[in-house]
Amino acid sequence: MHNIKLIRDNPEVFDAALVRRSLPASSPQILELDEQRRSVQTSMQEAQASRNELSKKVGELKRNGQDAAGIMQEVSQLKDKLTAYEAKEKELGQQLDELLSSLPNRLADDVPEGADENDNKEIRRVGTPVKIENPREHYELGEGLGLMDIAGAAKLSGSRFSMLTGSLARLERALGDFMLDIHTSEFSYTEVSPPLLVRDKITYGTGQLPKFKEDLFCAFSGLPDGITEETPHWWLIPTAEVPMTNMVNGDILDPERLPIRVTARTPCFRSEAGSSGKDTHGMLRQHQFYKVELVSITAPEQSAEEHERMTSCAESVLKRLELPFRTVVLCAGDTGFCAHKTYDIEVWLPGQDTYREISSCSTCTDFQARRMNARYRAAGEKKTEFVHTLNGSGVAIGRCLIAVMENYQNADGSISIPSALKPYMGGIEKIEAMRES
Repeated sequence: MHNIKLIRDNPEVFDAALVRRSLPASSPQILELDEQRRSVQTSMQEAQASRNELSKKVGELKRNGQDAAGIMQEVSQLKDKLTAYEAKEKELGQQLDELLSSLPNRLADDVPEGADENDNKEIRRVGTPVKIENPREHYELGEGLGLMDIAGAAKLSGSRFSMLTGSLARLERALGDFMLDIHTSEFSYTEVSPPLLVRDKITYGTGQLPKFKEDLFCAFSGLPDGITEETPHWWLIPTAEVPMTNMVNGDILDPERLPIRVTARTPCFRSEAGSSGKDTHGMLRQHQFYKVELVSITAPEQSAEEHERMTSCAESVLKRLELPFRTVVLCAGDTGFCAHKTYDIEVWLPGQDTYREISSCSTCTDFQARRMNARYRAAGEKKTEFVHTLNGSGVAIGRCLIAVMENYQNADGSISIPSALKPYMGGIEKIEAMRES
């Protein structure tokens, strides 16, 4: 959500920020609604003041035994006017909120210009891809081992699902444990086990609603015959960012608590609207996947440094697994709706002969905090300020599994276990084909 005062004071700056995202200027429409609303608010205040004054006169007339019928009629008319003003003010406020909530966050000044992912700028590269003769993709390896069943998952749930068994399922679990241990024991994140179903207010707070409704899955209690907007429902979380960031929804925090750092391993659910035909094979783009998420809540002056720190924490996972990767800063056209600035970490996949995203780390400044009304009050201050929020993948478990499988594959189709994961694998050093019982 945007600060309406800043738009009033600097409409040209606000419109220029939208142009960077290839959007039309919106300040004229915003300021017109804002002016109409403030005009109605002024009329409300004047009508209320008049009503209060006339009500005093009614009391005086009655005490003196005089006729107050005429003035009482005026009071009644003012009451009707106030009711109409309140309805109009509410209507204009909703229109203004809907418009503001549909517009993306302002980009940082150092976000590079560009239209799409082809214009993102690489800022560092770590590790050198190992040359593998005739590398196989992860689904070829998994199905060859008899430990990944795409067809079986489709029988249960349809497309964009997968089912892992045996030591490959254990490797997925090991990766999540490994990531959580690093983030909690070394990087000061507190582990959270959040709800997987959340209400409208929560998905609005982190920017999924109303703009990205089609990307979410909705869950209803029971089997209602006629589903309407009023039918009780929840949203399956697309990422643990949603419940963890909203842990401070509506709160006024003590600044000594900041920064707050939390992490969670959860399943994530996404409809993948608009991705028809993209990454249809294997586990790269699914309706359900696991991810270790990082969330930070900071004071404004802490957020830029925290963004660099969070990105470094996510990179540490790949460094310890000895997976080659590169980090890029997203250009204006590729930066997400809530983000002020985003770093993507892309891991090398030999089977595709390219780097693919495995983590996005974003600072959202006060954009989400305004939607959540999440604030802090500095010591000795009466006025509150909005906190800054950050989120990042630390990292996507499914994509990390893919990277381990492809980078540690052997000529016979087996998969060696990275040294960092061996303590989590119960003595298994190599994943081989499942033996028939």
